[in-house]
Amino acid sequence: MASKNDKAKNGVISHGLVAENRRSRYDYQIGETMEAGIVLTGTEVKSLRMGKAQITESYASPERGELWLINAHIPEYLQANRFNHEEKRPRKLLVSRKQLAHLDQEVARAGNTIVPLKLFFNDQGLAKLLIGVGKGKKNYDKRETERNRDWNRDKSRIMKEGGRG
Repeated sequence: MASKNDKAKNGVISHGLVAENRRSRYDYQIGETMEAGIVLTGTEVKSLRMGKAQITESYASPERGELWLINAHIPEYLQANRFNHEEKRPRKLLVSRKQLAHLDQEVARAGNTIVPLKLFFNDQGLAKLLIGVGKGKKNYDKRETERNRDWNRDKSRIMKEGGRG
């Protein structure tokens, strides 16, 4: 099992979390989630293994009978010379036809979008993307989420202190 020390030892992630979209749960009400494969070039995989990727501004879109990851930023691999990749190119996501039809149907509903949640390497060393169907939150929903989070933090602090307000 890889831990944070593995990356510290040699600077390479063999399996585990590469990038996480923490903002997505704040901006969207996430319904169901599923794991999708991702089609990458060699230099993209090497850059991911170095732990450098950003999926905060990205989204997935069903187009032309396929699912595409749009606007994900994987920086260039510095040791590659002329065979490097584009940093923000659209990347194909691998899901079954049944899953694609279901996702397409969910996106057709008003206000739904496919949001990438986590980019990681599984136990076999394959790059995977955890995607979720999300409905955009309104500002008052975001404030309520923040209020609940603050209250839970205060409540745990009070319980830790033994109720001595």
